[in-house]
Amino acid sequence: MNETADRPEIRVDRRADRDRHLFGKGPKKLLALDGGGVRGAITVAFLERIEKIIAEEQHKLRAEEADEQTRSQSDHGQDVKPICLGDWFDLVGGTSTGAIIAGALALGHSTAEIKDFYLRLAPRAFRRPFWRLPYLQAKFDADALSHEVNQIVGDRTLDAPDLRTGLAIITKRMDTGSPWILANNKNSKFWNDPSDHSYIGNKHYKLAALVRASTAAPHYFDPEVISILDAAPPGPLSSASAQLGGLPWLKFLLTRLRAQYAVLFKTPPDPKTHGLFVDGGVTPFNSPPLVLLMMAVLEPFGIRWSLGPENLTIVSIGTGTFRTKVTFSELGFAGPLRLALGALLSVMADNQYLALAQMQWLGKCLTSWTINSEVGTLSLETPPGGHWFRFARYDLGLDTDWLSQNLGLDLTDNEVKRLRRMDDPGIIKCIYGIARLAAEKQVKKEHLFPDNEQLTASAASEERSNGSTREMLR
Repeated sequence: MNETADRPEIRVDRRADRDRHLFGKGPKKLLALDGGGVRGAITVAFLERIEKIIAEEQHKLRAEEADEQTRSQSDHGQDVKPICLGDWFDLVGGTSTGAIIAGALALGHSTAEIKDFYLRLAPRAFRRPFWRLPYLQAKFDADALSHEVNQIVGDRTLDAPDLRTGLAIITKRMDTGSPWILANNKNSKFWNDPSDHSYIGNKHYKLAALVRASTAAPHYFDPEVISILDAAPPGPLSSASAQLGGLPWLKFLLTRLRAQYAVLFKTPPDPKTHGLFVDGGVTPFNSPPLVLLMMAVLEPFGIRWSLGPENLTIVSIGTGTFRTKVTFSELGFAGPLRLALGALLSVMADNQYLALAQMQWLGKCLTSWTINSEVGTLSLETPPGGHWFRFARYDLGLDTDWLSQNLGLDLTDNEVKRLRRMDDPGIIKCIYGIARLAAEKQVKKEHLFPDNEQLTASAASEERSNGSTREMLR
């Protein structure tokens, strides 16, 4: 998987495949991957299960189309070959750790390959250097994360010819306060360079920089600075700092000197030429199915997929869900600080539940998740005009009751609390194993291969309800 000088990689131009996925006719399939740090191992486990089901069904289909002799040989002499999820889904998108996995899928990697490099990437990226100054430096060294991301995507841009399907990456530009959802969509407004050269077209953005930006969680990693216009050369201290990855104290001092230099001589990055980007998890789209749906169907984005359960299937994979709580007993001496931190952390979960509630209401639910004790799952609700799509949500509930009731696991509160951490590589193997159990129970063949007759009948019934959804959107 790594690119080496002595064995150059041959990149096949798959832009025609990308455009067929994004703009071709026929039913569409969208895959949305949540952020969650090392808990992305949960995503890998669910993707393995999805890949296995699709491979088995395609193997059966090929056998049925073959003659009797070939079928016999296929059934007894061949194993089911893995398939490429990047060929099966028409748009894959993710936030933070989900952006890394989505990028790998769009480049054609199998889930086995993704699992291998994920198990390698996470411990290296989340290895805390010994000489790190709390509150003055990010907890982890972004250089290690950048190195691992570069091993996967190399020097590719968003218009890379070997991106075989639609790819969307979610990040946030802090100097403008705007969430950025970037995709390899040639019809998007900012895809090409403008005639006045006022910005760089999205097609030229380095894929590694975008993925790194989407994973730049505040406190954990330094932000990513991306050129949005052909920029002036870096300041005199930048190149020296870049060579000191192994000398954290000197690197820290040069970082501070560079900041002072910028203040004294007024040479900070110009917002007209650079953007300051952080993790997409600080947007409302850490769980991204709703924003990816908007990208796929709304007119300004230029993709314009058709709505309806017979036309669109959305698969959303989480990285463990739980509610951040602050109890009375925790309020003590540092109560105000604990309350403030707990309230901020809970915003991410609140956004996730809001997105899930909207998707369960708008979509024909294949899996049900409780939103709260008042509204339940919303999976039996139907919006005016009928359901917009088929929707499957796969995830783990990271609390003791859910794990006991759904998977028969008897874990202590402290064990579950550790599984919630996003920055502890030591949980990866355990949480991956738990997610495999959940994937066996949650992911069903009929989610991915619906019965055509039932789907047609469902579509006809919904068409007879209060007018088409498309009309209501106008």
